[in-house]
Amino acid sequence: MLRSYLKKDEARDAAEMKHLLASKIRRRKEEIKNYLLERRAEVNKRIRYRRHLFQTYLKTTLPSPDDDDDEEEDLQDHVPIPADPDWWERVVMTEFGPDDWLDKFHITRNIFFLLTAKLKPQLEQVHTQQSGQTITLERCVAMALMRLSTSTEYCFISELFGVSISTVCQCVREVCEAIILLLKPHYMQLPADHELEDNANQFHALWGFPHCIGIIDTLYIPIQMSSTDDQECWDPRGCYSAVLQGVVNAHGTFWDVCSGFTGSTDDMIILQSSELWTMAEQGGLCPQPPKELMGQPLGFLLLGDAGYSLQTWLLKSYPPSPNLTPPQQTFNTKLIHCLKVIEHAFQHLKARWQCLHNRNDSNLDLVSKMAVACCILHNICKVHDVPFKEEWIEALHQNECPQPADESTVYIDDPNAEAVRSLLCSYFEQQKQSKQLDQSPSTSSVLPPAPEPPLVDSSGTT
Repeated sequence: MLRSYLKKDEARDAAEMKHLLASKIRRRKEEIKNYLLERRAEVNKRIRYRRHLFQTYLKTTLPSPDDDDDEEEDLQDHVPIPADPDWWERVVMTEFGPDDWLDKFHITRNIFFLLTAKLKPQLEQVHTQQSGQTITLERCVAMALMRLSTSTEYCFISELFGVSISTVCQCVREVCEAIILLLKPHYMQLPADHELEDNANQFHALWGFPHCIGIIDTLYIPIQMSSTDDQECWDPRGCYSAVLQGVVNAHGTFWDVCSGFTGSTDDMIILQSSELWTMAEQGGLCPQPPKELMGQPLGFLLLGDAGYSLQTWLLKSYPPSPNLTPPQQTFNTKLIHCLKVIEHAFQHLKARWQCLHNRNDSNLDLVSKMAVACCILHNICKVHDVPFKEEWIEALHQNECPQPADESTVYIDDPNAEAVRSLLCSYFEQQKQSKQLDQSPSTSSVLPPAPEPPLVDSSGTT
């Protein structure tokens, strides 16, 4: 009898505990839901306010009716719309000089025909409009390059080349896909073992950072979204964007890219989704036998900003603090100096291929392919020394689209990575001391100055 009562009490206590836990879980879910709703409302309020400021700015800067004619003339100069659809054959192919090719396509004539020859196996089939007009391979590639380089609207390109807007869209997509399929294996791929060592030697010689094979960072590409509820594309600035992750060598050439992510995606999620992460985690950045630094075995390294977690093969600077030691400060200075490599590469990438800087109205899938294709074209231009115009960079400043500020990652650092960073601190401190010793005068090794020779005049007397 007593045992049965005890069992009933235990069952009652268990039921009460279960009810209590269920109540707590339910309240917790409601708290999380309310927090998310409040956060979403706050973000929407910020976006509405920014849109209000932007609309106010547009109203205050709209041109007067007297300036309409001048603006129309400027637009005609920027994108010349011919009176007939033979602009490509009649003007470009026969009258364009080197500057014209750079202005309209941001590449040279020789590079254009090099691209058409390499893309022919994939694009040899001609495109046919509803009217039955055929599109040549050269015209198809030219329309795509104009879209990528100048971010000219599809409607202008269709008038320039005498084709429909849908045909222009089709050409842009197919050319980008062909560039990725045919040219990426030749101009951008993960380095082999001997190439990794070459990258490390070049980085050490040019930037003074040993064992470094590349700099990694992300580029936010502004895009237009048809739906205002697609919050996944919001970046930390509250703008719609797509994200491209890139790795460059010491000369600013891309050897790995990863795209197709929305603006809200963390840098570490993109990295962990890439082939580069798999390669590094499987020991692909650790040569055999391992190289040594100050008597310690050390693999190859990538350098990144605060958005990445610390790994044995991926280093970032120490967080700002007044308690940093002089070696740690020296390490931060060296690393931040090296990050300029990819900043410069991204700047030139956006300047030459302005579809990555101006707000892109293509869908996310096409924007992703355009970004990868532009990185490959960037490498081709560097390999063949295609001229670069500084005025393209000035255009970036006129239509400024700032990148989100770097935010510290919430991901856990590798506990073994701090030993690698400390080893680099010791190395830079040793280099600094050696340089100071070399520059300090030594009285024992300095010879007395030689006496000046006597002045002799023209007559031979001293």
